[in-house]
This record gives sequence, structure tokens and C-alpha cells, in this order.
Amino acid sequence: MLRSFLFVPGDNERRLAKAPSIDADALILDLEDAVVPERKAEARRHVADYLLQRKTDDRQSVWVRINALDTDAAADDLAAVVPAAPDGIMLPKAHSALQVSLLAGMLDELEATAGHTAEPIGIIPLVTETAAAVFQLGSYTPGMPRLRALTWGAEDLSVIIGATQTRDEQSRWLPVFQQVQSIVLLAAGAAGVPAIETIYSQFTDGKGLQQIAERARQQGFTGMLAIHPQQVPIINAIFAPHADEIAYAKRVVQKFAAANGAGAIELDGKMLDEPHLRQAQRLLAASEQP
Repeated sequence: MLRSFLFVPGDNERRLAKAPSIDADALILDLEDAVVPERKAEARRHVADYLLQRKTDDRQSVWVRINALDTDAAADDLAAVVPAAPDGIMLPKAHSALQVSLLAGMLDELEATAGHTAEPIGIIPLVTETAAAVFQLGSYTPGMPRLRALTWGAEDLSVIIGATQTRDEQSRWLPVFQQVQSIVLLAAGAAGVPAIETIYSQFTDGKGLQQIAERARQQGFTGMLAIHPQQVPIINAIFAPHADEIAYAKRVVQKFAAANGAGAIELDGKMLDEPHLRQAQRLLAASEQP
């Protein structure tokens, strides 16, 4: 279960060296926004070295955010890191599912050339960094084997539409960004993959992060992007299944099992049917994952 995704600049050797000691479920080694053009070649070398030197039994999933697929830098990024076998590629500024398919084809070729025999490299696209991409969120469908999740971003989108801020004084999304967030959740549900909440840039505001992460989890997000190590423990705690939730889910499953195939049951004064059972089973499955 991937709850926290921590960005690490690909050209920062000090932060790369520290990354394995941080309790993030996944690292995102960044070759895009965190690296200026003059240092991208150096960043590729550092990221490839990191991937080659990590232990195969590392508890952390390691992803690489490449540059946008319609830039020359993207092909260089992939050529550098795919032979080192990251767990996945984060695709920024994804216009639609077509770009995910194009990237999947590139990975097919690069993995074959590299003799890659492990689990196929996954893809998580950032799906709202252009205004046009928002109107293509319905293009993500089941049956895309490399697609692992959908995530989104508000910063690039705010620049494109001319927004001077994205949240109100209570750190709630302003209406247009709230709408985009909701559509991302629906798109992920339609595609049958998890939805990952975007960053909270005020990394010193732990209380604000807690409120934002709790709201995201209540809506259906399963994890969240982080830009600083001190955000990771808060995100991990909030997106982990809670003890009372696990206990209740077990009761739901047990009650259905004892109901001899009944389509609906009564529990604690509420009527529950098949969607409640599936939700309980999903939570229990998540609680059993390392």
C-alpha cells in the first residue's frame, strides 16, 4: 500500500543519500521541475546510480519523474533510467491516456533492449497540469496494464488559467480546483486505479497538512504526494487503515459470511449491501499489505 510519495531532486546527492532513511512508501526521483536544464544530464547519472545501487529488498518503491513526453529530454531520461529498472515512471503534463500508451510502448522497447525481466515498470501520470488535459480525464480506462494510479497538480494549472491562488484561507481548494480534484477521483475510479492527492506546498504547516490529508482520504484518495520529509509521517498515519476501521470491516465481512448468501444485512442499525462488503474487503486487503 503506497501512502506517501516523496519527491527527491535528482541532482541533489545529499538528499538522494538521505532518502532511504525516510519512511516514505515511495520515492519520486525528479528529473523535471526540480532540475534546471543545465544539470539534467548530471541528474540522470545520479538517478541511474541510485537505482543500480539500491538493494532489491528495499521496502521503498522508487519512481522517476521524467520530463514531459513531448520534450527532447524525455527520451534521454528514459534511456538513462530504464536499464536501471525503477519501479515506475511518473509522467508529467500528461495530455490524455494516449500519452500513457505511447510511454508504455517506449518502455516495452527499452525493457526488451535492457533484458528487463522483473515486474514491468509502472506509470503514474500527472493528469491536470494543462487545461486541455482536464477535458481528457475520461480517456483513462481499465485495461492499461502499466497504469498504477492517477495523480494531479494545481500549480501548473493555476498558471495556465491565471489563478493567483489555489486555496482559500482555510486551505480548502477554490471552486475550480475542487472541481478538478473531484474529476480526478472519478477518473481514477473509472480506470480502476488508486487516486493520489497532490502536494501541500506549506511543508512547515503540519496541522494544515493533517486537515488536508484527512479530507482527501475521506473523499477516496489512497495516498498523497510530499515535497519534504517531515510531511511523510503525517501522510503515512492518515492514509493507513485505522484500528477501528479494520475492526468494523472485519465485522462486516463476518456478518455477510454468516448470512448464507444474503444480498443485504443489518449491522448496528444500518442496512448494508454488496458495495459495503466490497469496501470492507478492500480496506482489509490494504491493511494486510506491507
